[in-house]
Amino acid sequence: MTDITVIILTKDEALHIDRAIASVIGFASRVIVVDSGSTDGTVARAWAAGAQVLHHDWVNHASQFNWALDQIAGDKGWVMRLDADEVVTPDLAAQISAGLPDVAGIYVARRMHFMGHPVRFGGVFPVRVLRLFRNGAGRCEDRWMDEHIIVAGRTATLPGLIIDDNRRPLDWWIAKHNAYASREVVDILNQRYGFLPRNSIGRMRGRPGLKRWIKEQLYQRLPNGARAGLYFLYRFMLRGGFRDGKQARAFHVLQGFWYRYLVDAKLAELEQHMRRTNADPVIAIRSVLGINLVPPLLLTNKAAE
Repeated sequence: MTDITVIILTKDEALHIDRAIASVIGFASRVIVVDSGSTDGTVARAWAAGAQVLHHDWVNHASQFNWALDQIAGDKGWVMRLDADEVVTPDLAAQISAGLPDVAGIYVARRMHFMGHPVRFGGVFPVRVLRLFRNGAGRCEDRWMDEHIIVAGRTATLPGLIIDDNRRPLDWWIAKHNAYASREVVDILNQRYGFLPRNSIGRMRGRPGLKRWIKEQLYQRLPNGARAGLYFLYRFMLRGGFRDGKQARAFHVLQGFWYRYLVDAKLAELEQHMRRTNADPVIAIRSVLGINLVPPLLLTNKAAE
């Protein structure tokens, strides 16, 4: 049997953690939950479900996942990344149990349920994501948002699915995406000014790489604000998002327009602050978004220069 370590990052995921672990326990050699301070019983539930639990303070998803990889450096076998609100379908579990190909990494398809209903149209899902890789061959990109696993070597694809099915209320989703919008602004400004490293051990290929290129080289060159409306019309009308059920249509409006417009509004606010105060991006991000990108002492010294 192939050695597979499943890594799940958590913070107050008692609602989902049993389901996530149960979906992988049949093929996983071990499940490692990296918790960043849950207070809702997540840790106890994870231990009870058969996982090993480690604690590490949260900075962002990429640094948290890479820290988890450092804890198993040198171990043989494969690594699987799974979010706490995701489940591996029985078909994918069976495909993994049957044996993995001789490659460095494996893509699988990911679909989403929103408010309990599948998102079928709009050209968004299924999306191919690299979630299985040989330990030591992959690393998470140094990004604050939309981070991917990059591997050195050949890749293959399994046809099975991972389902993202978060069961929390809409208010939680909105708060989460408000935080996502701030993190995406950090990445947009970093692309322009280069104040943070963006190291990886390879380059995104295939459809994920093409989507990244379109977003960074085409979408971000469109007028701020207007591009959110254009993207929504493309997704909702041209790609048939209107054909989805009521809950999934709400997803297209909220994620395809509201979220994209929120990113642009935050970006405009931050750029206005930079012009008005002559602050550099790192200090402006701290002042406007409340995100510390450097240690406080370094930030103080930088401001005094």
